[in-house]
Amino acid sequence: MTHAAATFRFAPSPNGFLHIGHALSACLNFDLARQAGGRFLLRIEDIDQARCRPEFETAIAEDLSWLGLAWETPVRRQSEAFEAYRAALRALDAMGVVYPSFESRAEIARLVAERERAGAWPRDPDGAPLYPGQANRMEVAERARRIASGAPYALRLDMAAALARIANHALSPLTWVETGCGPNGETGIVPADPAAWGDIVLARKETPTSYHLSVVVDDAAQAVTHVVRGQDLFAATSIHRLLQVLLDLPAPTYRHHRLILDAQGNKLAKSTRATGLRELRRGGASHADIRRLVGL
Repeated sequence: MTHAAATFRFAPSPNGFLHIGHALSACLNFDLARQAGGRFLLRIEDIDQARCRPEFETAIAEDLSWLGLAWETPVRRQSEAFEAYRAALRALDAMGVVYPSFESRAEIARLVAERERAGAWPRDPDGAPLYPGQANRMEVAERARRIASGAPYALRLDMAAALARIANHALSPLTWVETGCGPNGETGIVPADPAAWGDIVLARKETPTSYHLSVVVDDAAQAVTHVVRGQDLFAATSIHRLLQVLLDLPAPTYRHHRLILDAQGNKLAKSTRATGLRELRRGGASHADIRRLVGL
């Protein structure tokens, strides 16, 4: 790969204003792209139509411009790429590695509670309980009947079937190239563990994609070669590598960077005024001040 082919991206969701944690990620991607003589892209991850708003997207562009960043246009918006995600789902369905589940969130919580009364129930790397249902055993005709009736559903990845499908793949066992480090110092060739996530949701009736599905489709569509993002997404890379292999998509090089935490040691939220870029700018901070603040 030549330096000219290196492509980096910053992909915020327009559901709030940017904070200094976003500034670290955006500036790091921009700096690395410039050092490599490559491309820097802005992607708007707006699949959550209930929370994403145009004014937040406008504010994102204003904040990034204030930081001195420039990106290629047109900007890719996930809300405009739904057909690409549907096509990926159709491909996975043809492999027999997706299925619909019909439990409500309350029903899933009840099932988890039942499992936990019988003993410990596994949780994913983010701390959420694994899917406890058995919808993957439902008869095809019953699935079709429920969908035709208009019942809400989630499309899940059948993890066991997916892992069985790639068992003899040239890239099995799954790994990725990590040039940053994980929360426990993982770097270099990192083994992936998608099974730790269970049967994750890939889409819902009302939304034809999820973060996990859209991010791998988008990265391939935009020829992203280097994914630079926070350590909170380190474990999720296992899912992304599995989907990349299933869909025959290229694997970027990954670099997970440190997180900027609040005084309580928690990941920053977009509602945190003290670390919001707009508030800091209005308070007289310069873009150079922000770079110093985030350690760049």
